Amino acid sequence: MVKQIKEIETKELFQLLNEKDVHIVDVRSVEAYNGWALQDETRGGHIKNARSLPHKWLQYIDWIEVVRQKKIMPENRIIIYAYKKREATAVAKRFLSSGYDHVYIYDGFISKWSNNSALPMQSLNRYENLVSANWVKDLIEGGRPVQYDNDKFIVVHAHYRNRDAYLSGHIPGAIDMDTLALEAPETWNRRSPKELKKALEDHGITAETTVVLYGKFMFPDNADDFPGSAAGDIGAIRNAFIMMYAGVKDVRILNGGFQSWQDAGFEISTEDVPKKPVNDFGANIPGHPELAVDTQEAKTMLAAKDAELVCVRSYPEYIGEVSGYNYIEAKGRIPGALFADCGSDAYHMENYRNFDHTTREFHETEEIWKNHGITPDKHLAFYCGTGWRGSEAWFNAWLMGWPRVSVYDGGWFEWSNDPSNPFETGMPDGNKDAKKNS
Repeated sequence: MVKQIKEIETKELFQLLNEKDVHIVDVRSVEAYNGWALQDETRGGHIKNARSLPHKWLQYIDWIEVVRQKKIMPENRIIIYAYKKREATAVAKRFLSSGYDHVYIYDGFISKWSNNSALPMQSLNRYENLVSANWVKDLIEGGRPVQYDNDKFIVVHAHYRNRDAYLSGHIPGAIDMDTLALEAPETWNRRSPKELKKALEDHGITAETTVVLYGKFMFPDNADDFPGSAAGDIGAIRNAFIMMYAGVKDVRILNGGFQSWQDAGFEISTEDVPKKPVNDFGANIPGHPELAVDTQEAKTMLAAKDAELVCVRSYPEYIGEVSGYNYIEAKGRIPGALFADCGSDAYHMENYRNFDHTTREFHETEEIWKNHGITPDKHLAFYCGTGWRGSEAWFNAWLMGWPRVSVYDGGWFEWSNDPSNPFETGMPDGNKDAKKNS
């Protein structure tokens, strides 16, 4: 018997929005899902409760693994929508061929749903700070992309001591920036206001400059000496955090980094673009000191009822099996910190990324966090070993519009270097050991 793709109308879809066995699947790009109105629809974003599963992902052999990770099961009813019906149909056929029997297509997203303000939609609060490769291309070619009203912009290829990553291919017109320009290797914390001012001016950045940052996923032979090198955009987001702390008003991340640029088939340059320094940053640094938390404030937060430290490390690091870094000897975690699992190890953030390196669906991240007690009603300070992973988790929370989010910049590196600070090892279920460094 040939399985059939059925169509569903707006009224029936509305009635099914909150049914537990129904999964609404948005197969448009992650940018459209997050909030960008890419086809002149009246409202950007996605149908309430929809899951993000872009048509682009059909090319990946582990597609069905992503579907199951999202807990979309064969017994569920699947309702698929897109900008183009042929893309919704292609995804529907893949579901049918993968053992799913109850598959429907909704073909009224623009004409009937997004244009009707009575029908519920959702979007990422600060979606405009995650931009697409098409948006960046329009920007550098002299266009006027949506959600942009500035005449001064700069595209920055972020890396850590790895200019070869830049010189081997980058977005045309982009300059490179070593993360060491903004953070000090002695502490891995952000540099002093005076140093930040000079670094930003040397790279041609003022408080009024729109800065678009991206990274490149590379695996150098000496990866242990390159924190985050395998994670690409994590270095870009680290730089973004420090720029926003300094006071740059408009900072954006290319969602998916250089991989998204390559996937779009756009031109790649190997030109070593010279930096054009400016005379003055144009504002006092830090412009947003509340974005960064240091150790004394971290201790105050641990004792407060309306605040939490959030550990963005891997589970082996969290329970003290490994320190995570070849330059950190101490193993363990800060007592009282909540766990926000980054993924496999200190050099990856796969629990916060899709497999095309774009930022994970924000509903999923929010649900995982809330299951661990990480909620937007508290002041949250995210930390890891040296600030990179903490910065990415912080950026996710900031994108969601959570009101009081910071990075505990010193993280485990600074905390564990003080022998008076307590730490824990072992399982977090009561079988843990509370100790002091010695």
